[in-house]
Amino acid sequence: MDVKVIRAGMLTTVQDLGRRGHLAEGVPVGGAADPFALRIANLLVGNAEDAPGLEITLTGPELEFEEAVWVAACGARFEGVPAWRPIRLEPGERLKFGKCLQGCRAYLSVSGGIDVDWALGGRGTFLSAGFGGFHGRALRDGDVVRCVPSARTLTGHWSLDERMLPAYSQEPTVRAIPGAQAKEFGGALYAQRFEVTVQSDRMGIRLSGLRLERSGWGDLVSAAVAPGTLQVPPDGNPIVLMADAQTLGGYPRVAHAAAVDLSLLAQLAPGDGVRFVETSVAEAHALARARERDVALLRQGLASKIRPT
Repeated sequence: MDVKVIRAGMLTTVQDLGRRGHLAEGVPVGGAADPFALRIANLLVGNAEDAPGLEITLTGPELEFEEAVWVAACGARFEGVPAWRPIRLEPGERLKFGKCLQGCRAYLSVSGGIDVDWALGGRGTFLSAGFGGFHGRALRDGDVVRCVPSARTLTGHWSLDERMLPAYSQEPTVRAIPGAQAKEFGGALYAQRFEVTVQSDRMGIRLSGLRLERSGWGDLVSAAVAPGTLQVPPDGNPIVLMADAQTLGGYPRVAHAAAVDLSLLAQLAPGDGVRFVETSVAEAHALARARERDVALLRQGLASKIRPT
């Protein structure tokens, strides 16, 4: 089945849940900036949770579907597209994303999944290196995206219980574990509101606020970093590393965001605010386990509603 891109939007890319095993070669995990939203969108249309979908940023696309299909859009909310539930589209019907009402990134899953080649063990787009996804780039007007025919059908009338969703907000509080150089900054990270700047992207969210002053001195040896690491460059304004983050960094690491709150960070747009609250590794693990329990319950509940054709 083909999907024609009538209008591509600001930045629409094919993303999955990332590629593993290549950090030593300098290749980031990548994948969806909000992996929870992509997982749920896939589950709602009967796909495997790691199936490739479209990551849609701030300005959405207009798409035309060649055949009848189920789709689901999760994450950011856009005018004209119901969120967090399956949508039935008929042959030739168009799906048009209007104004972004909340958040930054939506994830559109198509029943059957998007048909793109594997690259280094993943199917997501790594934009800075130009590989993966749809020819290694963002979608453009007039592109035709191939999808895998679906082997499942949805039954009944139902929707997602939104109580299981992350606490998406334009002013979220993100839980963070102290980093290797945390003591050199005292409690300054947790004492103020930061604002998201326009220099933010899939590699990192740049924040502005009162300068974080480091009490230590001297250069640091570059060390491993990952999505969620909060680095403090010389200007004192922290950077939260995101999905396409580099694998090594030499800036001080003041903290690391809990994995469950990466979804909150991924939905921040320029001008939004964020605060951080200190947590522990044990608490971050407990939050991750609770999130997985919720996903498992949803997976179990959908078993009787999405059946093989």
